[in-house]
Amino acid sequence: MFKGLRETIRAYQERDPAARSGVEIFLLYPGVHATIYHKFAHFLYRHRLFFLARFVSQWSRFWTGIEIHPGATIGRRFVIDHGMGVVIGETAEIGDDVLLYQGVTLGGSGKEKGKRHPTIGNNVMIGSGARVLGSFKVGDNSRIAAGAVVVAEMPPNSTAVGVPAQIVKVAGERVNYTKELDQIHTPDPVSLEIQKLTECTRRLEKAMRELEEKRHEDI
Repeated sequence: MFKGLRETIRAYQERDPAARSGVEIFLLYPGVHATIYHKFAHFLYRHRLFFLARFVSQWSRFWTGIEIHPGATIGRRFVIDHGMGVVIGETAEIGDDVLLYQGVTLGGSGKEKGKRHPTIGNNVMIGSGARVLGSFKVGDNSRIAAGAVVVAEMPPNSTAVGVPAQIVKVAGERVNYTKELDQIHTPDPVSLEIQKLTECTRRLEKAMRELEEKRHEDI
């Protein structure tokens, strides 16, 4: 447990430029507190002490503003930056080295039973206010931009932007969010398509002018 806590504190130090010391992170960061509470709640949940597990998770929510269902599975070095308003559902699964910002929801898309929340791969960053809704996987090394609403599976090494989110594949390159934390300046697939259409229109106009000039020369 203490090894995992040390890893988590180091992860916060690496990912949060405002972090000044491990003591500050341990005592004052709600994301760390929520993770510690969740470990205890998850232990109770696995031993079928559901009421006590929910009591601990609700106590954590009251103190941290972060709601993690005790049934959720969370990997190592999990970081919640700021944290207020984060909601993680019962059947959500989160891999190692995942970074969430405030207002993120890992939720279900309906009232179905069984597995109904997303599975988040390793080394994934989810920007503030993003929603990931449904039982599907977000691949390793992926990024979800702030405010995006993801309702379908994401392949590894990809970026999702928009509402509903669209995928922008990062061809063959691993996304290292610890060095690139920009949630705003992400590729916009709609703008990219508009740029393509604009370029196509320019080429057509150029071809028409050339044909017109050639016709005049022939005359």
